[in-house]
Amino acid sequence: MDRELAAGWVRRWDVQQERYVADREERFAVLIDVVEHICRDVAEPLVLDLGCGPGSLATRLARRLPRARVVGIDNDPFLLALAEATRPEHADIEYVRADLAEPGRLGWRPIDAAVSTTALHWLRPERLAEVYRDLAVALRPGGALVNGDHFHDPRPGIRDLTEMVKNRRAARAGVGTHEDWKSWWAAVAADPALRERFTADELRGISTGYGNRLSPQEHTRLLGEAGFAEAAPVWQFGDDYVLAALRLPSGLSPTS
Repeated sequence: MDRELAAGWVRRWDVQQERYVADREERFAVLIDVVEHICRDVAEPLVLDLGCGPGSLATRLARRLPRARVVGIDNDPFLLALAEATRPEHADIEYVRADLAEPGRLGWRPIDAAVSTTALHWLRPERLAEVYRDLAVALRPGGALVNGDHFHDPRPGIRDLTEMVKNRRAARAGVGTHEDWKSWWAAVAADPALRERFTADELRGISTGYGNRLSPQEHTRLLGEAGFAEAAPVWQFGDDYVLAALRLPSGLSPTS
């Protein structure tokens, strides 16, 4: 795909995503802060980006950690094509098509960090638990999973307040009028330059239509059961979180 054409669609994707996460760039920055800290003593860290989409996070990771190898995993062929076409020069980024909803997709090891943004909430709880178990095995001692995503709060009063805070932040940021996900994909499907290369199915977007509605507490429970020693949010705004889960270094116990 033409790089300039792809870059335009990625920029438009990033703007569209701000409709749902007004503090998206800050969330990216915090997430990468954690990865940078976890990998501070690793000469050439290996980082998995789960549900990488068009490479927005992978690109930012590579710029901040130029010696890292980043492997982006996604199941959408068009988004992966955008990521491939806009990969920064000299960045060590590999993109792989795989469906995280299917078992056996996390064969890389040992990895230093795994990251994800606004993707894992689409996995059913039983499959998410399997992914967490796979990551607990694949991560090196001292490694971490860092997940930026929407988390559900089961308490209706707190949920209403959280939604209000999120909406007012979006209003202050002026992102409420940005095009939505469906409109972005409709525009993609209408672009003649893209229809020359991609099928109609490839230009419609892949969505399971399923949100697992797990709370931060349920995520931390699943992570603990999977073998992570510690897990907790390190950043929050409204229902948007960055949650870090740690594999302890060798020789340490959770009470050390």
